[in-house]
Amino acid sequence: MTELTVTTTSVASLPAEWAVIGVAPGAEGPVPVPGPGTSGSFDDGMPRLLAGLGATGAQGETVALPAPAGIGPGLVLAVGLGPADERGGYDPEVLRRAAGVATRALSGADTVALALPARTAEAVEAVALGALLGTYAFTAYRTTAQRAPVRTVTMVVDPGRLTPAQAAVRRAHVLGREVNRARDLVNTPANDLYPESFATAVAAAGREHGLAVDVLDEDALAAGGYGGILGVGQGSARPPRLVRIAHTHPGATTSLAFVGKGITYDSGGISLKPVGANEIMKRDMAGAAAVFAAVLAAARLGLRADVTGWLALAENMPSGSALRPGDVLRMYGGRTVEVLNTDAEGRLVLADALVRAGEERPDAIVDVATLTAATRFGLGDHVFAVMADDDAFRDRVLAAAREAGERAWPMPLPPELRRSLDSRVADIANHGERMGGGLVAGLFLREFVPAGVPWAHLDIAGPAFNEGEPHGCTPSGGTGCAVRTLVRLAENAAAGESPARRSPATAAAPDGRAGER
Repeated sequence: MTELTVTTTSVASLPAEWAVIGVAPGAEGPVPVPGPGTSGSFDDGMPRLLAGLGATGAQGETVALPAPAGIGPGLVLAVGLGPADERGGYDPEVLRRAAGVATRALSGADTVALALPARTAEAVEAVALGALLGTYAFTAYRTTAQRAPVRTVTMVVDPGRLTPAQAAVRRAHVLGREVNRARDLVNTPANDLYPESFATAVAAAGREHGLAVDVLDEDALAAGGYGGILGVGQGSARPPRLVRIAHTHPGATTSLAFVGKGITYDSGGISLKPVGANEIMKRDMAGAAAVFAAVLAAARLGLRADVTGWLALAENMPSGSALRPGDVLRMYGGRTVEVLNTDAEGRLVLADALVRAGEERPDAIVDVATLTAATRFGLGDHVFAVMADDDAFRDRVLAAAREAGERAWPMPLPPELRRSLDSRVADIANHGERMGGGLVAGLFLREFVPAGVPWAHLDIAGPAFNEGEPHGCTPSGGTGCAVRTLVRLAENAAAGESPARRSPATAAAPDGRAGER
């Protein structure tokens, strides 16, 4: 990954190839936004030159131009920040995106100096993380030379803020590495990333970082009665896995369980997806990738919380041995599910993992999944949904997403939709009303969460994979969505913001929910 350091040296004295500055709309054209170490270096003649090159200062706009005389870097990349806020500053997400735009635009450069207006630790971290995420490129399968990411980025910070800036950059390094790890996994084609190879990668990372990793193979899954994971995986020549990876801290006073959907390829099974819907189905393990990366980040940051990840891994394929519509599965924990649609498979593997995660009685459970097209239709490709059975916990998840710079939106779990999951032959069906399908999926998952444990469901179907052009610090392909939110949630829990456990006697849960039998 790109090397990123901080300095208090002025931009004019740095021996970099490029200097990156922010520009904003002004009364008579774009104007440079003062940043640490700039001290008027880009004022003389710069506004006129920027205007002459067609710059406006709009967010995400980039203009390259020669540096003024006496500036160490010979070239300048001016990145639009848009108008300042009412306090005269910029939201961290604006800075994060600007830094990502800059480092992506400068691919192939050797040394870059960033002089964006980052004057707080939060802003420094945003710029650092954006810069690292912007350098991402998935080139594992390229046989021709590609432009290399920027080799070295130097961030200019105010002299009195060096120590907190260095700490912010260290956190950004961890987050950037783990978000990019998740991106790599999502982008890896299914012929190379399948349940066994995914589990092998988790085990290797666990050994590297000293984490406990347990892998249940198909025999162990059968012995344990994991009917959901086995049912989804039975049509594939590549058998399923359930992986547990855990970060524990001796001083932890709170625990979180993250559960990730890991369908390494989703054909839809017998309920086959239509032509045009299969090409990106390698992405259907993005939830598991996010959980894996978040647990690693928690460990590398030394968070004072116990964070356990559960990765429910299977490949959903049609074959003579595949799950059929109308089959009934006996899930882990004993409940039975009538399978009406084999393309509603993610909720089946998650159900097994949710029950198993709940046996450890964590203080809260969060599942992450590219679960429904319905949610994507409703919220688009830039926002993920958050559903929960506990309003206070849902609000904490949303706050964590906001603090992390990811866009999330609360969605309800309407009780009247639950009836559509009633089955004539089993305890519950895996498919219900089509309208509000994302909410119905959330209601299904809620059935398998232990009573008394706050739970949230993150449906990342839209933002997990970018089919369009790169934007901000988001590349094409896998985005690493939800990693930052999960890490922030764990950090908040480690700082004492633990969800209050409700007692089973007072928990508002439907009849038959896991833990109430």
